[in-house]
Amino acid sequence: MNPRRKQRLIAVSAIVLVMAGAVSLMLYALNQNIDLFYTPTEIVEGKNGAKPQPGQRLRVGGLVVEGSVERDPDSLAVSFDLMDTGPKVTVRYQGILPDLFREGQGIVATGTLQQGDVIEAEEVLAKHDEEYMPPEVAEAMKGIKHVKPSENTSY
Repeated sequence: MNPRRKQRLIAVSAIVLVMAGAVSLMLYALNQNIDLFYTPTEIVEGKNGAKPQPGQRLRVGGLVVEGSVERDPDSLAVSFDLMDTGPKVTVRYQGILPDLFREGQGIVATGTLQQGDVIEAEEVLAKHDEEYMPPEVAEAMKGIKHVKPSENTSY
Protein backbone atom coordinates (compact mmCIF):
# COMPACT_ATOMS: atom_id res chain seq x y z
CA MET A 1 0.00 0.00 0.00
CA ASN A 2 1.12 3.48 -0.83
CA PRO A 3 2.46 5.26 2.33
CA ARG A 4 0.26 8.29 1.62
CA ARG A 5 -2.87 6.11 1.39
CA LYS A 6 -1.81 4.31 4.54
CA GLN A 7 -1.64 7.65 6.43
CA ARG A 8 -5.07 8.65 5.12
CA LEU A 9 -6.52 5.31 6.18
CA ILE A 10 -5.09 5.73 9.70
CA ALA A 11 -6.40 9.33 9.91
CA VAL A 12 -9.91 8.36 8.72
CA SER A 13 -9.97 5.37 11.08
CA ALA A 14 -8.95 7.58 14.01
CA ILE A 15 -11.67 10.13 13.16
CA VAL A 16 -14.30 7.37 12.92
CA LEU A 17 -13.21 5.94 16.30
CA VAL A 18 -13.33 9.37 17.97
CA MET A 19 -16.78 10.08 16.50
CA ALA A 20 -18.08 6.66 17.62
CA GLY A 21 -16.75 7.30 21.13
CA ALA A 22 -18.36 10.74 21.27
CA VAL A 23 -21.73 9.40 20.10
CA SER A 24 -21.51 6.56 22.62
CA LEU A 25 -20.84 9.00 25.47
CA MET A 26 -23.73 11.24 24.36
CA LEU A 27 -26.15 8.29 24.22
CA TYR A 28 -25.00 7.12 27.64
CA ALA A 29 -25.54 10.59 29.12
CA LEU A 30 -28.98 10.90 27.50
CA ASN A 31 -29.96 7.47 28.76
CA GLN A 32 -29.33 8.65 32.32
CA ASN A 33 -31.78 11.56 31.85
CA ILE A 34 -34.65 9.84 30.06
CA ASP A 35 -37.81 9.66 32.15
CA LEU A 36 -40.17 7.11 30.67
CA PHE A 37 -43.88 7.35 31.47
CA TYR A 38 -45.54 4.45 33.25
CA THR A 39 -48.93 3.83 34.81
CA PRO A 40 -49.09 2.07 38.18
CA THR A 41 -50.21 -1.13 36.45
CA GLU A 42 -47.25 -0.98 34.07
CA ILE A 43 -44.85 -0.55 36.99
CA VAL A 44 -46.21 -3.62 38.80
CA GLU A 45 -46.95 -5.88 35.81
CA GLY A 46 -44.49 -4.55 33.24
CA LYS A 47 -44.75 -2.63 29.99
CA ASN A 48 -44.20 -4.41 26.68
CA GLY A 49 -42.82 -7.38 28.57
CA ALA A 50 -40.28 -5.39 30.59
CA LYS A 51 -40.64 -4.15 34.15
CA PRO A 52 -38.83 -1.01 35.29
CA GLN A 53 -35.78 -1.73 37.41
CA PRO A 54 -35.18 -0.34 40.93
CA GLY A 55 -33.15 2.84 40.65
CA GLN A 56 -34.65 3.73 37.26
CA ARG A 57 -35.92 7.29 36.78
CA LEU A 58 -39.49 7.42 35.54
CA ARG A 59 -42.71 9.39 35.42
CA VAL A 60 -45.85 7.81 36.78
CA GLY A 61 -49.38 9.06 36.30
CA GLY A 62 -52.63 8.01 37.90
CA LEU A 63 -55.28 8.89 40.46
CA VAL A 64 -54.50 9.51 44.12
CA VAL A 65 -56.31 6.85 46.15
CA GLU A 66 -58.78 8.39 48.60
CA GLY A 67 -57.73 8.01 52.23
CA SER A 68 -54.15 7.09 51.36
CA VAL A 69 -52.44 10.46 51.90
CA GLU A 70 -50.22 10.34 54.99
CA ARG A 71 -48.34 13.45 56.09
CA ASP A 72 -45.46 13.49 58.56
CA PRO A 73 -46.35 16.07 61.26
CA ASP A 74 -42.70 17.05 61.80
CA SER A 75 -41.58 17.51 58.20
CA LEU A 76 -42.85 18.03 54.67
CA ALA A 77 -42.73 14.30 53.96
CA VAL A 78 -45.90 12.86 52.47
CA SER A 79 -46.77 9.49 51.01
CA PHE A 80 -49.81 8.41 49.06
CA ASP A 81 -51.03 5.58 46.88
CA LEU A 82 -51.51 6.02 43.16
CA MET A 83 -53.61 3.78 40.93
CA ASP A 84 -55.19 3.48 37.50
CA THR A 85 -57.33 0.47 36.66
CA GLY A 86 -55.08 -2.09 38.32
CA PRO A 87 -52.69 -2.36 41.24
CA LYS A 88 -51.49 0.56 43.34
CA VAL A 89 -48.02 2.01 43.79
CA THR A 90 -46.86 4.13 46.71
CA VAL A 91 -45.35 7.55 46.07
CA ARG A 92 -43.18 9.21 48.71
CA TYR A 93 -42.46 12.91 48.34
CA GLN A 94 -40.48 15.41 50.39
CA GLY A 95 -41.69 18.95 49.77
CA ILE A 96 -44.70 21.16 49.25
CA LEU A 97 -47.43 19.59 47.16
CA PRO A 98 -49.18 21.64 44.45
CA ASP A 99 -52.24 23.60 45.59
CA LEU A 100 -54.50 21.50 43.38
CA PHE A 101 -53.29 18.21 44.85
CA ARG A 102 -56.05 16.24 46.56
CA GLU A 103 -57.35 12.70 46.89
CA GLY A 104 -59.14 11.27 43.88
CA GLN A 105 -57.28 13.58 41.49
CA GLY A 106 -54.99 12.72 38.60
CA ILE A 107 -51.34 13.57 39.05
CA VAL A 108 -48.00 12.93 37.40
CA ALA A 109 -44.97 12.29 39.60
CA THR A 110 -41.35 12.21 38.46
CA GLY A 111 -38.89 10.23 40.51
CA THR A 112 -36.93 7.05 41.06
CA LEU A 113 -38.34 3.56 41.47
CA GLN A 114 -37.30 2.01 44.78
CA GLN A 115 -37.59 -1.66 45.69
CA GLY A 116 -41.02 -3.10 44.99
CA ASP A 117 -43.69 -0.62 44.01
CA VAL A 118 -42.46 2.47 45.87
CA ILE A 119 -41.49 5.61 44.00
CA GLU A 120 -39.36 8.32 45.59
CA ALA A 121 -40.73 11.42 43.84
CA GLU A 122 -38.76 14.57 43.13
CA GLU A 123 -41.66 16.42 41.50
CA VAL A 124 -45.43 16.09 41.74
CA LEU A 125 -47.70 17.80 39.22
CA ALA A 126 -51.47 18.11 39.65
CA LYS A 127 -54.09 18.70 37.00
CA HIS A 128 -55.55 22.14 36.40
CA ASP A 129 -59.28 21.49 36.54
CA GLU A 130 -61.72 18.66 37.10
CA GLU A 131 -62.05 17.82 33.40
CA TYR A 132 -58.35 17.82 32.57
CA MET A 133 -56.31 14.66 32.70
CA PRO A 134 -52.76 14.34 31.34
CA PRO A 135 -53.07 12.92 27.81
CA GLU A 136 -50.80 9.99 28.61
CA VAL A 137 -52.91 9.07 31.65
CA ALA A 138 -56.19 9.40 29.73
CA GLU A 139 -54.88 7.23 26.91
CA ALA A 140 -53.58 4.62 29.34
CA MET A 141 -56.72 4.53 31.49
CA LYS A 142 -59.53 4.96 29.01
CA GLY A 143 -57.99 4.46 25.62
CA ILE A 144 -58.86 8.08 24.77
CA LYS A 145 -56.39 9.59 22.35
CA HIS A 146 -55.95 13.36 22.33
CA VAL A 147 -57.07 15.00 19.08
CA LYS A 148 -56.16 18.60 18.31
CA PRO A 149 -59.21 20.86 17.73
CA SER A 150 -58.06 21.64 14.18
CA GLU A 151 -58.14 17.92 13.33
CA ASN A 152 -61.68 17.42 14.68
CA THR A 153 -64.02 18.41 11.82
CA SER A 154 -67.24 16.80 13.09
CA TYR A 155 -69.39 19.76 14.12
